[in-house]
Amino acid sequence: MAGRIAVAAAFLALAVVPAALAQAPGPAAAPSGPPNVTAILEKGGQYTTFIRLMKETQQDTQLNSQLNSSFGNNGGGYTVFAPTDNAFNNLKPGTLNSLTQQQQVSLVQGHILPSFYSMDSFQTASNPVRTQASGRDGPYTLNITSDTNNQVNVSSGVVEVRINNALYSAKPLAVYSVDKVLLPMELFGAKAPAAAPTASEGKPKKGGSSDASSPAGSEDSDTGAASARAVGWSVAGLAAVLGYLL
Repeated sequence: MAGRIAVAAAFLALAVVPAALAQAPGPAAAPSGPPNVTAILEKGGQYTTFIRLMKETQQDTQLNSQLNSSFGNNGGGYTVFAPTDNAFNNLKPGTLNSLTQQQQVSLVQGHILPSFYSMDSFQTASNPVRTQASGRDGPYTLNITSDTNNQVNVSSGVVEVRINNALYSAKPLAVYSVDKVLLPMELFGAKAPAAAPTASEGKPKKGGSSDASSPAGSEDSDTGAASARAVGWSVAGLAAVLGYLL
């Protein structure tokens, strides 16, 4: 009898445990938060220079803050063109060091679009496309085009590059790798040649100083001689009249 009770208890325990496990709640799913552009670039492994520039100009903090604000609010999102380390290495030596702090900010912002673009939506982009950077003449812009093979090209007016691949693409953020730095036209475009100096209106002609003064001097001299002759004739006439009277 005792043996039967023990076997029954064992079967009961085996039946209760799976039921208890089935009713136990599983681990809660981790909430999906806004993307972090720095973490995405670090995971890519070849964007250390761009990350450094973003941190030095505080654009990483600003962009992540904007992503936090737009996440879940149906905002327009953002698109980042991330140049590789090789892209920066191919620049002319001293290019980055020649820029002021504000120009470095503009350089980074010129790689960020204040809208989310998937690869498909690039096909219908309306040029010129505005970037986050702006200057005295308005926002810096890019031209985005696609060829017959659906390859997307981005041009700053100084540099044109093909988009290689998406490091991340889920609204509100898209990050695309590029193998050239998108040098803004406003910072690296050809400067207009300086205007040639105009001839001074008051500049005397060759020998002009003596020529200009000579006629005036001659005129004054002639006037003086005429006056002297008039005075002489007047004195002579007066002397003749006095002689006749006397």
